[in-house]
Amino acid sequence: MSRHPQVIAKRADFLAANRGIRVAQPGFVLLAYPNGGRSKRYGITVTKKIGNAVVRNRMKRRFRELLWAALPERGLPDHDHVLIGREGGLERDFARLAAELDLALIRASQGKGDRRRGRSPRSAPRSSRSPGR
Repeated sequence: MSRHPQVIAKRADFLAANRGIRVAQPGFVLLAYPNGGRSKRYGITVTKKIGNAVVRNRMKRRFRELLWAALPERGLPDHDHVLIGREGGLERDFARLAAELDLALIRASQGKGDRRRGRSPRSAPRSSRSPGR
């Protein structure tokens, strides 16, 4: 029986992964971030926007199987890998998701991440807003 990669448990590690490479695919977004020699780890995030608990859990199970299959051979060494579920992720064919994950891991290993979306002025920190009267 193969050994599965470790699971990211701390919120701080999920937030740190957000500073890493981001590769967007139709069913998910992959974040990859160096973790200081803690081997290959993974985390999964699916928000309530995706659906109810049954839908979110089904998506997490699919993502977990994808990561277990891909990370041992194709994951970045000593990196945290976080999959963020997107709207179409549950309806996508499993083989297609696996191919997209492989592509995302290749792009991440080459350092070819996608640009981050800009923050809206509403969500900008108070210190960067123009002074009020």
